[in-house]
Amino acid sequence: MSEVQQRIDELVKSNEVLLFMKGSASFPMCGFSGRAIQVLKACGVEPKAIKTVNVLDDAEIRQGIKEYSNWPTIPQLYVKGEFIGGSDIMMEMYESGELAKALNG
Repeated sequence: MSEVQQRIDELVKSNEVLLFMKGSASFPMCGFSGRAIQVLKACGVEPKAIKTVNVLDDAEIRQGIKEYSNWPTIPQLYVKGEFIGGSDIMMEMYESGELAKALNG
């Protein structure tokens, strides 16, 4: 495992709710990242409880997370060490109630 993959793995395993995104929770830098934050808030997750990683600050993380998850787009949500998906999957899971269960289960 490369150094960047190890850094990502540590982040994923040490944070209950982790969102790799463009920007921050208070200042998303793309619509998909903004929507991901809104979906998490709608599920009752406190903004302070969301650990975010701004992929625009680190090119290695930006590329490495795509390889780590085998998922080509950002944002990417991890809950309790498990990859959930991007903003479209988050939205579908929110609408079905699955996301709230994953976050609160």
